[in-house]
Amino acid sequence: MMIKILFSYIMGYVGITIEGYYIERFINMCRSNKVAIWHLKREKEIHLDFRVGIHDFKKVCKIAKKTKCKLKINHKKGLPFLAHRYKKRKIFFALLIMILFLTLLSSHFVWNVDIREENGQNLENIARDIEEAGLKTGKLKSKINTKEIINKIRLERSDIAWMGIELKGTNAIVKVVKADEKPEIINEEEYCSIVSDKVGIITKMNAQTGTANVKVGDTVNKGDILINGWMEGKYTGIRYVHAKGEVQAKVWYTKYKNIPYHVTEREETGNCENKYTIKFNNFKINLHKGVSKFKIYDTIETENKMKLFSDFYLPISILKTTYKELEEKQKDYEMEEAKNLGIQQLQEELEREIEEKETIVGRNINTYEKEGSIDVYVTYEVLENIGTNEKLVF
Repeated sequence: MMIKILFSYIMGYVGITIEGYYIERFINMCRSNKVAIWHLKREKEIHLDFRVGIHDFKKVCKIAKKTKCKLKINHKKGLPFLAHRYKKRKIFFALLIMILFLTLLSSHFVWNVDIREENGQNLENIARDIEEAGLKTGKLKSKINTKEIINKIRLERSDIAWMGIELKGTNAIVKVVKADEKPEIINEEEYCSIVSDKVGIITKMNAQTGTANVKVGDTVNKGDILINGWMEGKYTGIRYVHAKGEVQAKVWYTKYKNIPYHVTEREETGNCENKYTIKFNNFKINLHKGVSKFKIYDTIETENKMKLFSDFYLPISILKTTYKELEEKQKDYEMEEAKNLGIQQLQEELEREIEEKETIVGRNINTYEKEGSIDVYVTYEVLENIGTNEKLVF
C-alpha cells in the first residue's frame, strides 16, 4: 500500500472532501475495492477529507454515489497536473525536464572531495596527492578505483598510518590518520655508541653499558661521542656492546628580533563588501564588475558547494569574495617599549619551542640600540637529556 501511495505522488493525486451519513461504509467499500486513500481527516461525523490517486478517482466517484455521499475536489497535485498547468510554457517545462536529466546524470560523478584528517592533524599536500592519484571532482564514479588510489598514496607517503575512501552520493569522503614520527630504533643486539645531538655542557653522566667518553663539565658539540659502544675488562679485553646510559647537559636556545621605533600598522575599519561568482565545475561566471572600491584591503574567499541532500553535491558552487577595508596607522615606540615588546615576543616563541619536561635554569637578555630600532636577543639555558644511538661501523 505504501508503494502505491508513493507512486500516486509521482503519477498525481486528488484532494477530496465527502459529506454524508455513510462515511464508514464509504471507507470499507474503498478497502474492499483496493482503492488506496490516505491522509484521512474527519472533523465531523458527516465530513471526511482524504487523498486518492488519479487512477482511482473514477472508482471513488462510483463508491461515493453508492453510499449517497457528496464529493468535492479541493486540490490536484502531481506531475500530470504540473505538465497540464505549464503546457503553454513549453520552454519552462523543457528546462525543467533538462534540469531533472542533468541532476540524474550528475549523480554518476564525484563533485566534492571531503578530506577528513584525524584530530585536526595537517598532512602537507595531501589534497594534491589525492588528486594526482586519480580522485578529483568531475570524475566518473565507475572509473574510481579506491583501493588503487589508497595503495598509490601510501606507497608514496610514509606519514600516513591509515587511509580510507567512501563514495556517498556525489561526495567522496577521504579519511586519513597521520603516522607518528618515530626515531630510528636500533636492535638491542646491534653494537652502537651514544653521540651528542646538541651543543652543551655536561651536567650529569651515567653510563650503564659502554664506556663514558666525557665527564661532567665537558663541552660537547653535535656528533661528539658521549658513551662508547665498547667495554674493556682486565681479563676479557675489549668487547663491543649496545651502549646505554643517561647524559644530561646544559644547552642554549637563542632567538633574535629587530624592533623598529616607528612602524606602520594596518587595522580593519569595519567596512567590507562582498562579491559573488557562480562556478560550474571549472567554469566561472562573475556576478560583479571590477575590483574592490577600497584602496587597502584584505581578501577572504569562501566556496559554498550546492547540494540536494547531505551527500548529493551538484557541479555548481557559489564563490564569495569578501574585501575588508584596512587603514594604515603610524605606531611609535619608545626605546623601552620596543625592548619589552621584543622580549615578550621572543620569550613566547622560545617557550613554545622548549618541551615542558625540560628545566629552564637561566634566561639571558641582550639588547643593542641602533639608529631607528633596537636588536633584542633572548637566550634560555635549559637542562635536558641529550644523545642518540649511532651504529658502530667496522
